[in-house]
Amino acid sequence: MRETLAEWRPAVDEAIADLVPREIDDEHLETFFGEPTYEYDSAGIQRALSDPLWELLDRGGKRWRAVLFLVFVEGFGEDPEEYLHYACIPEVLHNGTIIVDDVEDEATKRRGEPALHHIYDQDVALNAGNAMYFLPLKLLTQTQADLPAEQRLAAYEMLMDELNRTHLGQGMDIYWHNEHEVDITTDQYLEMCACKTGCLGRIVARLAAILTDQPADVEQALATYAELTAVAFQIGDDILDVENSLGRAGDFGKEFGNDVREGKKTLLVIHALSESNPETADRLRDILSADTNTEDDILEALAILEETDSVEYARERALDIAATACAELDTLPLDDETDRKLREFTEFVIDRDV
Repeated sequence: MRETLAEWRPAVDEAIADLVPREIDDEHLETFFGEPTYEYDSAGIQRALSDPLWELLDRGGKRWRAVLFLVFVEGFGEDPEEYLHYACIPEVLHNGTIIVDDVEDEATKRRGEPALHHIYDQDVALNAGNAMYFLPLKLLTQTQADLPAEQRLAAYEMLMDELNRTHLGQGMDIYWHNEHEVDITTDQYLEMCACKTGCLGRIVARLAAILTDQPADVEQALATYAELTAVAFQIGDDILDVENSLGRAGDFGKEFGNDVREGKKTLLVIHALSESNPETADRLRDILSADTNTEDDILEALAILEETDSVEYARERALDIAATACAELDTLPLDDETDRKLREFTEFVIDRDV
């Protein structure tokens, strides 16, 4: 799957550049948004939209959501080259959520560099991030001559449904890390992941199914596979944050002890709280709810996660969820090569080191 990601990434970036060019001019603005009522400021729009997006994209990122979309399309017997512009939809949406998420979490780093609101200020970052929720939807209207009205409506309705659910997940996550005494169950945490991260996976799958005109049962099975894979990915991300802080992962691109600093109630934390004695559990809660943490505080919190075997517990849960995701593939009409790629991808999201 790594080879597939590397193969498609340049083409995905080219397609994104058609949606949001690196250099904005009046011609693009009029073609994409329509003639101005008075006059566009292309230089201002360049600074407010294109520059932040490409600053983030040029730092890396695997584009796995876009590539997964193309793998699905190819698995249904279509030429993925003809669907490249649609692959931008989940990818640009994802990068928009990253920008907003970093502002909400007061993050300092993203992909190894300062978070965008530290470069462009919070107002520009928020506007750019929010714009990325809407810009990809234009692709459905721009190509309406090639897309039957029924499919276009189904795609719109799906996107509105899934995007609303992403904000439920983000809302839960924000509330949890802003409160000291919050009792979170494992199922509530997994539901947060299914909304916040899983819905973007479901968008990838459902969009591919809708645009290739698959029956409802295929769309549902594909969406379940993608959602569960995305949940496993989120747990893997939480594990990587800890292992990066302990020096056991690659260049994760986030600040040391990032999740501890942000007070994240991850699956590892939920497990550690349930497995610790009351005094240790209270100490972990205090560290997570503190406005600031010293390096010693963070190391103490990581030590608690290690002592309770919470990393291994989370890894086992991620593997179980990944196995359930792969079971959905058995019900899908995919060729052997596509099936292989998808199973490899599900393994990749857990076993990656960056």
